Amino acid sequence: MPYKNIIVLVCFILTSFTVVCGQQISKDELIFLTPEWKGERYADGRPKVPDNILDRMKLVTLEEAWAVLRNENYRHQFDDGWMMINPDSVLVGRAVTATFMPGRPDIHQAIDDRGHTRDNRIKSQNSWPIDMLTKRDVYVVDQFGAHEDGPTIGDNLGNSIYTKTGNGIVYNGAIRDIKGLKEIGSFTSFFRSYHPSHHLNDPKGQLNTTLVGINIPTRIGQATVMPGDVVLGRDGGVIFIPAHLAEKVVKTSEVVRLRDMFGHQRLREQKYTPGQIDSRWSDEIEKDFSQWLRVNVDKLPVSKEQIQELLKQRTW
Repeated sequence: MPYKNIIVLVCFILTSFTVVCGQQISKDELIFLTPEWKGERYADGRPKVPDNILDRMKLVTLEEAWAVLRNENYRHQFDDGWMMINPDSVLVGRAVTATFMPGRPDIHQAIDDRGHTRDNRIKSQNSWPIDMLTKRDVYVVDQFGAHEDGPTIGDNLGNSIYTKTGNGIVYNGAIRDIKGLKEIGSFTSFFRSYHPSHHLNDPKGQLNTTLVGINIPTRIGQATVMPGDVVLGRDGGVIFIPAHLAEKVVKTSEVVRLRDMFGHQRLREQKYTPGQIDSRWSDEIEKDFSQWLRVNVDKLPVSKEQIQELLKQRTW
């Protein structure tokens, strides 16, 4: 298919989510596309997973999250191969998505005109999604892997993003000013490449990128991302957890964490064999585990309230 036709097709598809290609998704459409979420939402319809779930998510491993999503038939939520700022840290937050495409003057001008006249946007397009960010958001950007003349984020926008969110970014493209971004401190971020150049967004001159969607469903590598998904980035990979599954991921992780601690302790004590711990536990081991939880409830890396909830659900 010719490149021009691809651009037209994409904009046609995006108009099912937005009034004009490049404008923000409507609240009704966002609610329609996230029907499984029954909790609180932002004013624009984006799911708002509770802060306490985000806090607990920081201890979840990629393997634990991936297993839960796989069992729920969500098979395309993970992507790897990233460069990182603060590779030993964990990134957790609620996704705000932005989708860029290679610059095209007619589309770009139409988006600019409407943004400036109807929506009173006075800055360049790449700052529009950033203006919407709030605490604990993660700015998730599909910038089609753009490298030279592609970076839209450097240390100025990086500082703005961090001030608004307390978080870093997931950026499917190149960033610039990497030294300045590293100096922010807790700007834990995932990106594809680094280049000292910067994008140009003059529809009458050199035009490198065009913003075609804010808070629309987007693709990051091999993953599908919805606004409000919980972003979990660590150990070189990023997984995007649908809002309605975030609590299940956290609870499952906590059970796995506790069972691993119990199993490792009992193996060191040589009370059970590796075969007994690695296979389905007998009733005897399950009862021992329940008692171990009760005895150690104040010492474990899961809150006392969560352990008590777990014990209520157990029959031994």
